[in-house]
Amino acid sequence: MRFAAEPLTEDELRLRDEVREFMAQERANGLGVGLGINAEADMEFSRRVAARGWVGMTIPKEHGGPGRTAVERFVVVEEMLAAGAPISAHWVGDRQTAQMFVRFGSEEHQREFLPRIVAGDVWFCLGMSEPDSGSDLASVRTRATRTEGGWLLNGQKVWTSGAQYADYVVTLCRTSPAEGRKHVGLSQLLVDLRADGVTVSPIRLLNGFHHFNEVHFDDVFVPDSMVLGQEGDGWHQVTSELAHERSGPDRFLSVMPVLARLYEELRHRDLPDDVLTSLGRTFSTYMTLRSMSLSIARALDRGETPAVEAALVKDLGTQFEQEAIEQLRTLVGGELDPTAPGLEGLLADAVITAPTFTLRGGTNEVLRTVVWKSLQRSRKESA
Repeated sequence: MRFAAEPLTEDELRLRDEVREFMAQERANGLGVGLGINAEADMEFSRRVAARGWVGMTIPKEHGGPGRTAVERFVVVEEMLAAGAPISAHWVGDRQTAQMFVRFGSEEHQREFLPRIVAGDVWFCLGMSEPDSGSDLASVRTRATRTEGGWLLNGQKVWTSGAQYADYVVTLCRTSPAEGRKHVGLSQLLVDLRADGVTVSPIRLLNGFHHFNEVHFDDVFVPDSMVLGQEGDGWHQVTSELAHERSGPDRFLSVMPVLARLYEELRHRDLPDDVLTSLGRTFSTYMTLRSMSLSIARALDRGETPAVEAALVKDLGTQFEQEAIEQLRTLVGGELDPTAPGLEGLLADAVITAPTFTLRGGTNEVLRTVVWKSLQRSRKESA
């Protein structure tokens, strides 16, 4: 497993400066600072980002997209996360669902959805986790049964981010018996969240934020045309996109707006050596993770699928975020007031949100199993 150093090109640096200028103007116009994908959705902001050509960036031109690279998308996402931009409305469609349509979608899906993702005109969420399933994604019990012209969907999803405003939930469900192999017989259905039989209930965090939901399906009719990819191929489709889901800067930059504010408050003070050492260690770890993530983006542009490397980045990245929050709590000291403006309020939100960082996209235990299996295979091949 190798992570080559991948500096940005001159064109990529110019794109970075363009995004910084855009974000500075947004700040001047009153846009607040949040925790990236954990911030409240702002559809109007997402549409302004789309108008700049920065949503669905890697969608090929023949499908109505800009046809830009994974590294160019990395540059845009990194700048927006570092600035605390509210990107959650377009996040799932931009990062993941668009790639699914490009690789597995029918021509009808590609014509219908890809241009709308690029325009910031449609929002998606992911229906994967279920009650009592823990980290075992393949144990889903949500089931679709055949009916005339389509499927009847029944079951429940939990921890579904953004279902309260999304138009569609990409739902992993069982469409045929497992027959002793739980990864077979799974499919992905595109479910209209406003269809009869769909109920979305909020799961609020301690600070009252409405980010997660329970989604119940009660005899929801899903037409055949809304099966994503091949029936029964859901597990392969989901796992093939994990390199996109797990490797990005969102896996280690959620706390960067908090770090940046603290840095601004401390930069002119005389700090003890132990504090300087601690801050130096934090920023050097961040730079290491950034280099690893950028290396994966380059690999994606070469047509590779570095899923194991992505699992390692997510594991290390989300650990880094939680350790950084604890370090910040120590530096700030005292009880945090979630209603306080500026650094204190933002840090309080980060403390409350932090436990979710390691859950999305696979728990640390799942990710370490992926890495361990890869190392075992490599050892056997080299023996």
